[in-house]
Amino acid sequence: MRRALLFACALLALPFAQAAELQPFSASYTADWKQLPMSGTAERNLEKTSDGKWKLSFKASMMIASLSEESTLTQDKDTLLPVSYHFERGGLGKAKKSDLDFDWNTKMITGTDRGDPVKVALNRGMVDKSTYQLALQQDVAAGKKSMSYQVVDGDEVDTYDFRVLGPEKVDTKAGKIDAIKVERVRDPTQNKRITVMWFAKDWDYLLVRLQQVETDGKEYNIMLLNGTVNGKEVKGS
Repeated sequence: MRRALLFACALLALPFAQAAELQPFSASYTADWKQLPMSGTAERNLEKTSDGKWKLSFKASMMIASLSEESTLTQDKDTLLPVSYHFERGGLGKAKKSDLDFDWNTKMITGTDRGDPVKVALNRGMVDKSTYQLALQQDVAAGKKSMSYQVVDGDEVDTYDFRVLGPEKVDTKAGKIDAIKVERVRDPTQNKRITVMWFAKDWDYLLVRLQQVETDGKEYNIMLLNGTVNGKEVKGS
């Protein structure tokens, strides 16, 4: 369950060709676990700050857990460049806190993760666990069928691979949404978790649904409740 919530936040980027300008959005979601009698809510927002940067935030809360995540980033032509990353989790076992700074002048990532110091060499294309989501949206919008990202997780850099499965309608509280279905690719001999996401075709590829099935069979879902993209209310058919 903790892994599912972490992925949703680290949901619910690297260089990409002909990247479109980012569009501000705000979205609310319902969250539930199929095998457990509990539900919660989540919010995800992207806004442009007064100094021209972008701030991506995610907050989730439920009966036994709370989670917040925030990334500050810039867009340089076809690349998203993270500036800072903050993550904090309470409940669901051990608490966790992470703070990272991305210094593109010194090419270093510094900060703390679970109280331990972090110092990692920074290369163009490396992103935090939140910023990659925006590149995934833009890569799907650009028509890519497979994507790979180098994601900084504490003092490690992991590879996240994805593939597009095709178009599919998603029935949300905002109506039926035409979406593109995307699956995270994992080696089944190493990790049997299943993660599938749906991005709205007509709404700047906003995340409208996330489904994750854990190795023990527990299933976690978030589903769009309502949202806006560039000030326009998200509406389906």
